[in-house]
Amino acid sequence: MSLRQQVLLFMNILDNIDIDKNSDKNSNKSNNKNRVKLEWEVPILLLSVTFVGLCTIIYELLIGSISTYFLGDSIKQFSITLGLVMFSMGLGTYLSRLFRTELILTFIGIEILLALIGGLCVPFLYFAFTFSEIYYPAMLLLILLVGILIGLEIPLLTRILERYYPLKINISNVLAFDYFGALLATLLFPFVFLPFLGLFNASLVTGLLNLLVALLNLFWFRKKLGKKVFGLLRNSSLASFFILFTFICFSENLIYGWESSLYRDSILLSKQSKFQKVVLTKSKDDLRLFLNGGLQFSSLDEYRYHEGLIHIPINLIEKKEKVLILGGGDGLAVRELLKYSKQVKKIVLVDLDPLVVELARNNRFLRELNQASLNSNKVTIFHEDAFKFLEDNTELYDLIIADLPDPSNTSLSRMYTKEFYNLIQKRLSRSGIFVTQSTSPYYSSEAFWCINQTLRTSKLKYVYPYHIYIPSFGDWGYNLAANDNLESKIKNSLSSKIKEQEVSLKLRFLSAKLVKPLFIFSKDLQNQQNLKTSSLNEPKVLDYYLKGWKKYH
Repeated sequence: MSLRQQVLLFMNILDNIDIDKNSDKNSNKSNNKNRVKLEWEVPILLLSVTFVGLCTIIYELLIGSISTYFLGDSIKQFSITLGLVMFSMGLGTYLSRLFRTELILTFIGIEILLALIGGLCVPFLYFAFTFSEIYYPAMLLLILLVGILIGLEIPLLTRILERYYPLKINISNVLAFDYFGALLATLLFPFVFLPFLGLFNASLVTGLLNLLVALLNLFWFRKKLGKKVFGLLRNSSLASFFILFTFICFSENLIYGWESSLYRDSILLSKQSKFQKVVLTKSKDDLRLFLNGGLQFSSLDEYRYHEGLIHIPINLIEKKEKVLILGGGDGLAVRELLKYSKQVKKIVLVDLDPLVVELARNNRFLRELNQASLNSNKVTIFHEDAFKFLEDNTELYDLIIADLPDPSNTSLSRMYTKEFYNLIQKRLSRSGIFVTQSTSPYYSSEAFWCINQTLRTSKLKYVYPYHIYIPSFGDWGYNLAANDNLESKIKNSLSSKIKEQEVSLKLRFLSAKLVKPLFIFSKDLQNQQNLKTSSLNEPKVLDYYLKGWKKYH
């Protein structure tokens, strides 16, 4: 072999060695990329599980909350929602066996569909409520669809993750991350979503979270889907995003338009606090406050309600230095109390919702109506639950006033129970008086007399019901309760004291002649028989209230 041939052979061998080396390098790079990709697939899938758990709980809370807002009776609405969601989730889990191939494709498709249906659940229910006869069928159908889609998610993710873990580890991982997502939802919903977004936008944002899960999986697993399928899912995701984002952009206009169809007057303000929906409307001289859709007062006749609530009990006690108001964040009851500024030294107001108090202080229409009463240096305000305040507080008061909303849900019905009234009795001075608004003895007669009966079985010895006609509400009831017998004062001295104040306190409704008739009830309003006492264990007042008002809503 010539030298030239030997050199060519050697160079050929070197070339082959370089080719093998480059081939090995390329192979190693490819393997490393695949290894990294596989390492990231598991966290992405488990993150998806977490978001699935989070969105599941938020959808349940949203549907239950909006149904309670529209229809009242929180126990009934949440029971229906949770029960039907669990059933439909079970149905979805059962149906997941029908999907045997293309699991990633199926999961992404479900997330896109759930983002759209779940995200629009509250706007859809807003619309359905305008046609009240279809609300329940619409709600049930929505829950069924959302529940089935949710029920499909976890089984599909569990099967996708089978390739990475043995069964026992796979199941524990999926359930652990799902439950962690549920925990996040229970924290986010009351502390972030509800106060900062409101129910309407919270629904849409939750839909976007589902869409985020879909997009994350879509782009990570795009090579497994193929170009045609990837393009279809991408376009579907973009269309869903456009729809949800458009609803978010126009949410204020949509809510305003929807609420304007429900409220008679122009809406001045509509805000969702951590606790309730607060709406203020105005038409000429009529300013109205609504909490969760329920009218709290009309400026045209609120003086009737508040004069009856304050001037009747305060004129039955000699000592009136310290007064406790439970509720009354609008400042109107405080306005009436401050008419006794020489005798009343301290007023403690306990209202759960800071938003209502903020409005009473800062909204010019409401501040004008309450005469800036909450800015008085005699007033101390606490934002906490009235029940808890009574449990923790040890101070005694000469007058305690419960100016609370009607017992229309489980939370509010606690403030009309025997246990609550026993706490009231502990906080009353020896000659002190308690008064509570007690809903309408005409529209909800059983609820009114249930409150009366519950007070009679509490530690407060003497109870006196009375009522006043208020045009915005109809015949409205109150109950007085005390440790001392007030009958002689009601029959004799109360009228003369009111007579002295008609001019000096500029009373617009109460007069000496009117006092005694307030304590008389016509035949159709008289005490109902065989009514049960309301307690924390059995809040019967809630049942009576919903039964009574159902006929008139």
